[in-house]
Amino acid sequence: MTNPFMILAIQQAKQAMELDEVPVGVVIVSGKEVISTGFNLRESRKTATAHAEIVAIERACEALGRWNLTGCDLYVTLEPCMMCAGAIINARIRSLYFGAFDPKAGVCGSVTDVFRLAQLNHRVTVYGGIMEDECAALLTEFFQKKRDRA
Repeated sequence: MTNPFMILAIQQAKQAMELDEVPVGVVIVSGKEVISTGFNLRESRKTATAHAEIVAIERACEALGRWNLTGCDLYVTLEPCMMCAGAIINARIRSLYFGAFDPKAGVCGSVTDVFRLAQLNHRVTVYGGIMEDECAALLTEFFQKKRDRA
């Protein structure tokens, strides 16, 4: 089943791929309104923290004029890593929707599940596998091209 916000996140991921960045894209929404978008910029910015989620969260905070994104939902094409999960929790994102699972670094059940830690001060509702095949295909294509060039 398609999801309009995940389709937008996939479009963001494709922009990352055009820049030779790992194709991960994000859309943050409040209700039906898109607040911000983002995609991986680690190579472009030469910094480890420029993951798609961090970029989109920073843009959402700027757009709304606050750090607290209560009531906002985040759509991302790949299961978040530990750093991004922490940012999602700290930004008080309401719900997380992700596409492809990440068996090497995903923390929504693949490697661990930080969102189930009872000790944390904020709960995020997590939905995984949203348009999973489409999201995974982008990553497969990107890394196959990398291998072919090497």
